[in-house]
Amino acid sequence: MANELGRTVTHRYMYARSWSLGDRKSPIASTPCLISLHGDPKLDKTLAPFTAITNDEIPQTLTINANLPLSPPDFDSDSPSFEARVGHVLPPSLDEADAGEPAGYGGLLPISWQRLNHDQKLTNLPTNPSIIVLVDAVQLAGQQKKLIDALVAIKHQFPGALVWAPGLAGPDNVAVLTWFGVDIFDLARSRQCAAADILLTGSGPREKVVGDAYENTDMDSQLLHWKLAINEVKSSLTSGTLRSLVEQKSLNSPKLVEHLRYHDKITRTKQGVGISHVPKDFTLQCNSSQSLANPVVTQWVDYITTQYQAPDGLDKVLLLLPCSAKKPYRMSKSHRKFLDAVGNTGFHEVMVTSPLGLVPRDLEETWPASHYDIPVTGTWSADELVRTDGMLKSLIERHNYHTVINHSSMDFELEGVDYIDTRQGLPATSSDALDNLRQAAAMLFKQHQLRNRKHHRILLDNFSSVARYKMNNHRWLSDAKIRGKPPFWRIEQDGKQIALWSNDRRGFSLSKSSIHPIAENASLKQITIKPEITWKGDIFASIVEHYDPSILSGDDLLVMQDAKPIGLARATASGWEWSSTPGMVAKGHQRL
Repeated sequence: MANELGRTVTHRYMYARSWSLGDRKSPIASTPCLISLHGDPKLDKTLAPFTAITNDEIPQTLTINANLPLSPPDFDSDSPSFEARVGHVLPPSLDEADAGEPAGYGGLLPISWQRLNHDQKLTNLPTNPSIIVLVDAVQLAGQQKKLIDALVAIKHQFPGALVWAPGLAGPDNVAVLTWFGVDIFDLARSRQCAAADILLTGSGPREKVVGDAYENTDMDSQLLHWKLAINEVKSSLTSGTLRSLVEQKSLNSPKLVEHLRYHDKITRTKQGVGISHVPKDFTLQCNSSQSLANPVVTQWVDYITTQYQAPDGLDKVLLLLPCSAKKPYRMSKSHRKFLDAVGNTGFHEVMVTSPLGLVPRDLEETWPASHYDIPVTGTWSADELVRTDGMLKSLIERHNYHTVINHSSMDFELEGVDYIDTRQGLPATSSDALDNLRQAAAMLFKQHQLRNRKHHRILLDNFSSVARYKMNNHRWLSDAKIRGKPPFWRIEQDGKQIALWSNDRRGFSLSKSSIHPIAENASLKQITIKPEITWKGDIFASIVEHYDPSILSGDDLLVMQDAKPIGLARATASGWEWSSTPGMVAKGHQRL
């Protein structure tokens, strides 16, 4: 009996995954997928690559068989099969109780709320599971916080396993559950709806339309909605728009909204969960109030509020400007007018925008500031006002600004600084508002004897800010010179190119010559390759001896071996995945 499951992550977004099943070079199925249960109609094997069988004993034994040849290394005829005792499952409300009858271990791992709280062996299993079954998922979903706490704990402890939450899913919540990290789904709810003559759709259960000859509630009709929902999730994972779909589908029930809000809250502070870089054409759609709680957004807010450091010596006059639809902002018509009116480079320019709150000019080309899109209404919500006001006051408290020029559309009450409102209720690009901005800027520039920054200084200030944000520090840029023409800036040190500014990546493309300066200044997160390994290709978890748990997907990494730097890599997986995720976790970039 084969008990190995070939699987590789092909798309990831926070906890959501699309796993390719089978040979990673030519997979024959992918998640999210269905699992066939007793009583289900016959399902296509690529849609339902697994079958689950339970016996009539108490406690039950669960068997999961693959319906396709998914076993490495040959992937020809062997289909993996897993079996485990489920054990006694007590109601999740009995937090302190221990069922006493342990569930099985191995490639198939049944987990309940009690087991998570009482089975200490789960933290040190001899074999990493391929499939995890959250056996009391339905009961957990009815209680506040417990479903999310269980799923997050499972994902961090067993990042390489596929997760099934029996009886919980439908076309209406498959996107949200995928966002939480669930990979395998079943037709239990759809069968219940079919028996009640109700159609379970992507928007939730509903009565069939009376008199419509094409409307049916049989399992074929139920299955059609499942196929549409799964394909929608797969497509959104591929395009990077899953979060928008999740926010939309969460509105299908109050409980889904509750789960998503709590999941966003705890994900915000989880180490090693996030995204550092995205492709140039990636768009962060922020179309609802829930977008304010997107962990990508709140992690930016936390950084600007508590860690962001303005360029050296620039924290004298703070200039607040409105955002623009065009990114980076400076390329927009409105910002060209603002910059022309200001007429100098001695102010610290910060954009006021939703949902990010504040975006400093020196970080406007980075993710997520350069990738978000929002509907423009001309009004601010109470949450947006509170968030931005708190970020601004923190920025002022941590710096030495003596004056704030506000040309944004948001009003502030600030203490300890001179405050000049140049909008006065006028449109930002109106001639009167621009005249107000021009006069205020000229007066302050002369009054405080500020200096214009040369173009080289501006570039170095910007790159130093990006290094502090995306790396550990900017010390590796000491004595650096900026050469070239926009947008292909070369960063040189001692006559050698140590990096390029990548407009496609909106970040640094590090050269081999950067390895030693980065290592000497501890400017990158580090991973250590096992001493007996000859590193030739990409980074797999199996060859890693140590890694920084705060790694984010997209991070540049310094590769060490025997206490010496040997190269650079780019993380394809965040730190929470590195312990046991099959496949590549970082792509080799440079080698000494």
